[in-house]
Amino acid sequence: MIRALFLSIGQLFDRRVAMVFVKSMALTLLVFAGAAVGIWLGMHRFSAWLAAWMGGWAGANDFADIATIALVLLIHWLLFRAIAVAVIGIFADDVVQAVEARHYPKAHAGARDVPLGRSLAMGLGSATRLIVVNLLLSPLYIMLLITGVGTPIAFFLVNSWLLGRDFGDMVAARHMPASQLSKWRGRTRFRRFALGAFGTGIFFIPGLNLLAPIIGAAMAAHAFHQGRS
Repeated sequence: MIRALFLSIGQLFDRRVAMVFVKSMALTLLVFAGAAVGIWLGMHRFSAWLAAWMGGWAGANDFADIATIALVLLIHWLLFRAIAVAVIGIFADDVVQAVEARHYPKAHAGARDVPLGRSLAMGLGSATRLIVVNLLLSPLYIMLLITGVGTPIAFFLVNSWLLGRDFGDMVAARHMPASQLSKWRGRTRFRRFALGAFGTGIFFIPGLNLLAPIIGAAMAAHAFHQGRS
């Protein structure tokens, strides 16, 4: 997996990979910008209603602006991974194709392009799993946080498992029908968990976390083909 990491980093300046980064970042920023506008409008309406209910409130607009900033930062912290993985799911095929064309030309020649509809479904499914599973386990995270042990470890293990599945599926979808994915996942659970652990670790590194989805998709291609060989 270390070799896959260095090979993936070495291909970041490949034109196709760089274009995926630009497109995915633009779409991610667009999603967050849309969310910020929606929150700003909602908070201003709420503060106006609150001011009317209180019979006047001079600081209503300031409250709405501060609350908007706080909520946007909170959403970014909580949902960045989910949104980034969902977005890269849409463009992942371009990253995988670039990796396969350079390092695994025979496999690349026999691969099938993933239809846009399936890419969208996989990306949205990835985001939904990340959000739902972490929300369901939030009581466990809180309990471990109160006791002072295990919260970062539990969060890391859960998200490594989730990301390993998602990154692995991005590549496997090019080389096998959907009906075979479950058996493939069963055979490769440890390799995919290691892949997810690397991806989750990169997400925790400021600055580098912006590249984590791209590096994860490229590493998944290397892990898939090295595992087959």
